[in-house]
Amino acid sequence: MINFISRIVFMLGVKKRNPSFLDSYSNLLKTDYAEQSEIIQIQRSRLKDLLVFANNHSSFYKDRFDQVGLNFNRDFDPFEYLRLIDTVTKSELISENERIHTIKNYQFKKLFFSETSGSSGEPLTFWKNEEWDSINRASIARGMSWYGVNLWDRNGYFWGYSFSFLGRLKTSLLDFLQNRFRLFSYYDNDIDKFVKKAKKAKYIHGYSSMIYEVAKKLTADGTMLKNLKLVKGTSEKIYDHYQDAATKAFGQKIVSEYGSAEAGIIAFECPHGSMHINEENCIVEVVESKIVVTNLASFSFPIIRYELGDYISLSDTKCKCGRSHKIINEVLGRVGKSIVGKNGSSYPSLTLYYIFKVLALDYGVVLNYKAEQHVVGKLKFLLDREITDKELVLINEVSKSYFSDALEIEIIPNVLIHDKKKKLKDFESYI
Repeated sequence: MINFISRIVFMLGVKKRNPSFLDSYSNLLKTDYAEQSEIIQIQRSRLKDLLVFANNHSSFYKDRFDQVGLNFNRDFDPFEYLRLIDTVTKSELISENERIHTIKNYQFKKLFFSETSGSSGEPLTFWKNEEWDSINRASIARGMSWYGVNLWDRNGYFWGYSFSFLGRLKTSLLDFLQNRFRLFSYYDNDIDKFVKKAKKAKYIHGYSSMIYEVAKKLTADGTMLKNLKLVKGTSEKIYDHYQDAATKAFGQKIVSEYGSAEAGIIAFECPHGSMHINEENCIVEVVESKIVVTNLASFSFPIIRYELGDYISLSDTKCKCGRSHKIINEVLGRVGKSIVGKNGSSYPSLTLYYIFKVLALDYGVVLNYKAEQHVVGKLKFLLDREITDKELVLINEVSKSYFSDALEIEIIPNVLIHDKKKKLKDFESYI
């Protein structure tokens, strides 16, 4: 009865807020097992519409297209044109914000304000057309349906921190309407209350690092939740040792939902463990190991060849689930500032991924880490547990195999590496 009421509330909310959601969701279900040839045709049509619209209504893209001599005649090949366009960065989305927007030149029926913080702290703000917002929500709903879960099902949320009374009151109201409860703090008493509610939930979701912290607490208490159909990690990389903790605490691994506010839902992990790209709604390219995304629904604020800021790898393997959508093999890490060594040497932050992967796979040393650089030629490894003398030697040896003598490594064990008020970054440079 409670779930029936939740569904009615959800449907009424969708009808008012996202009128195109149900059609978008229905269309995605129809193409869930489509052949790659059909998916490409969908992309071709939608990309063509997006490029023409951006050319007509966005002064930023109009100038960018003119620079490479794009002629939007009736028979142009949108994939060929896409390859000719320069990529766009988050800093450009911020600095050229007004010129990228199309809302002054086109009257959309409905718009939603969106904001996401930049790595520098300067926020990116933009307006989403209703179809973009609905397609994004429908993409999440399709992925969740693979696990027998609906958006209106009872769920727990590891996301959002507002400690003011009014802020928490507003958030609690929104959560009530979405049949959702959340964890506001990580005190034992609050975790216990969250777990009690989670025993009657269908799924939990949010920052993967926060799911990991709660999983560790449950395991330490000898508690395991067996009722959950889905544990969904968003917004952050999911490390292998997170999965070990999740399996012990929830009886299942953390499923990856990959995307961002500005790029939309890019990929969703299926029950066979493959991260299928949401190809009906986005085009993913890999340029120098970095992901470049085009959001095919982003008409109000076109996202065309956007450098999201992640290193990824793709897979050519056909998934056992039967879906033909391309697969992201792994999100390797964030593209950030380089690690600066002695004598002018530098290393991509991706090097850290390989160091700690070698430690885990070759030596069985699984570490939750964060690296910081405050001085040229020196690098700190902050670890969330104590380490043995043998592990200390291994960390130094593997690090030296990548950095040689260009960096002095300082290892600081048993440190709280995540304050739980923001995303966990594996590397931060203060140089």
